[in-house]
Amino acid sequence: MNKIRAEHLARKAFVYIRQSTLDQVQHNLESQRRQYALGKRAKQLGWSEVITIDDDLGRSGSGIHRPGFERLLAALCRGDVGAVFCIEASRLARNGRDWHTLLEFCRLVDALLIDEDDIYDPRQPNDRLLLGMKGTLSEMELSTLRQRSQAAIMQKAKRGELSTNLPVGYLRTSDERIEMDPDRRVQEALELAFAKFQQMASVRQVLLWMRQERIEMPAFESSSAGRRLVWKLPVYNTLLRLLNNPIYAGAYVFGRTNTVTRIENGRKRVLVGRRRPQEHWDVLLFDHHQGYITWDQYQTNQTLIAHNANMKGAMVRGSVKRGAALLAGLLRCGHCGRKLHVAYSGEGAGCVRYHCRGGMINHGEHSCISFGGLRPDEQVSKAVLEQIAPLGIQAAIAAIEDDTNADEQRLRHKELALEQMRFEVSRARRQYDAVDPENRLVAAELESRWNETLVRLNEGQAELERLRAERPVRLNLEQQRELMALAQDLPATWNHPATSSEIKKRILRTVLNEIVASVTDDRITLVLHWAGGDHTELRFKRNTSGQHRFATDRETQDLIRDLARVLPDKAIASLLNRLGRPTGHGHGWTSNRVCTFRNRHGVEVYRDGERQERGELTLDETAKKLSVSEMSIIRYIRRGSLAAKQACPGAPWVIKESDVDALRGTQSFSAASQSANREQLSIPLQ
Repeated sequence: MNKIRAEHLARKAFVYIRQSTLDQVQHNLESQRRQYALGKRAKQLGWSEVITIDDDLGRSGSGIHRPGFERLLAALCRGDVGAVFCIEASRLARNGRDWHTLLEFCRLVDALLIDEDDIYDPRQPNDRLLLGMKGTLSEMELSTLRQRSQAAIMQKAKRGELSTNLPVGYLRTSDERIEMDPDRRVQEALELAFAKFQQMASVRQVLLWMRQERIEMPAFESSSAGRRLVWKLPVYNTLLRLLNNPIYAGAYVFGRTNTVTRIENGRKRVLVGRRRPQEHWDVLLFDHHQGYITWDQYQTNQTLIAHNANMKGAMVRGSVKRGAALLAGLLRCGHCGRKLHVAYSGEGAGCVRYHCRGGMINHGEHSCISFGGLRPDEQVSKAVLEQIAPLGIQAAIAAIEDDTNADEQRLRHKELALEQMRFEVSRARRQYDAVDPENRLVAAELESRWNETLVRLNEGQAELERLRAERPVRLNLEQQRELMALAQDLPATWNHPATSSEIKKRILRTVLNEIVASVTDDRITLVLHWAGGDHTELRFKRNTSGQHRFATDRETQDLIRDLARVLPDKAIASLLNRLGRPTGHGHGWTSNRVCTFRNRHGVEVYRDGERQERGELTLDETAKKLSVSEMSIIRYIRRGSLAAKQACPGAPWVIKESDVDALRGTQSFSAASQSANREQLSIPLQ
């Protein structure tokens, strides 16, 4: 039965060509020739116009975006297709959805499907059944091949023998083993990066230091000739990939990433390279090869990197930031479980306060707890210093060694770079000497390269000499002894003005995982979760309203209240300054500061006549009323014959008028007043 009719020949014949990978396109040329030959067969069967669709060469037929296949479906919808030629069903589709969509379109527009074996009419039940079986077998074939290849890959990976692209610093030997790159400059550059991260605990700080010191890092650069090693200043992602790669810890890993398939806008989208948690890695072999760091150091680095990530939710502490708050990122609310925020206020943002605002920010609720940061910082620092005090001597020795090795590492890196420059100059010279001088085109280019390497060599030599000249003076024995003495008194070192808050925060984060804070009535409770798994509870009194480190001491406050009843603000300020009593900030008193204090604490200002209304007299007024000298009044006060009150030395005496009248009516006063003018008193004024 001839299935090709005149209406089929009146339309166009479409030849669909596809190969799955670019490697097949470049090397499987026989398959391409067989598919392109279908155009001749279409001519032989009677079609005058044949269109070849080869847009999908190098694309998989498993359902991803295929512009050539979409072009074929669009032509079917327009009714331009009389027949679709393909070498086999698997070339048209590797999944049932695309295959049955094609069959349905061919049935609707009465188009034929023709392969190397036969001609099929999708409108006929038998042909439709046969085409459906061929599509199912093609889909099953792809699944079987994929399953077999994945099983073989996994089996080889479990033995640690699956070859993958190695990062910089490693080479693969002829017997498929992984070894360190023998280039000492590469090794020491990588070791320097790991050592600096262990010291600074921040990828960005390591990056800034390396770029400031012009420390170049090795990297692979792809070209037509393959991968080649180049040296350049690092970027953030370079250092992050270096620290995240477990191969540098001597481990063989397979399955760190996976492929996720999603449906977007009605199409399948495949997302590759999605990171998987460590517990979901398919293969993890320890001590597979020599590492630059240990596995424990790798795990520690991953923890630091994870906690340095900001805006990652409440489960990470965030990076160490500027500011005086030592417990930032460590505190968690003991009432609602949210992380505590830090607020700075006051002059120079020196006043720290911790408060729980998560409920207010997310749900509009009231703030949970809030307390000042001075006392919690002091209490936690004290507890930490008690635990790490035995390590003070070791820390001092390590500081001396770091001071000795820091510059040596930098100079060593520059010396290795200079040695490589000398080799490049020597090679450029040999290339220039080997060329025929008459061949000026080649000789001129080699001479230019030689000159460029000489310039780089001179620049490197000058930089090395500058670093040697700027090398800081080593710690002498006297300085080392002082450092050891400081190590024996950690609180003095901790509270020294030269000790930065960043260093303190890093120490606290090293020994503490988290601090749970609770506030009940007037007490604060902190539960310290140590890195080793132990817990310590700290309880201390909470400052009430108005109590802070800059508050005026209680004795001065009481003195101002007493003086305000007998003196104006200006006189109070003068008297306080003579007594050497500063403000809470350590400043001298002025009338404005006294006025501010009174207003804040509700103390009324002294007004004229206030003392007289209370029936109180000064020393001068008392002497005039009794017609005696001031020295006589002081003598009565010293003897206890006259009651009087003085707020402080130098303040006015305050005497009740009733007490003065009572003294005047006594016989002792009459006898004393007659001889008062003849006596020479030697009692000094106060």
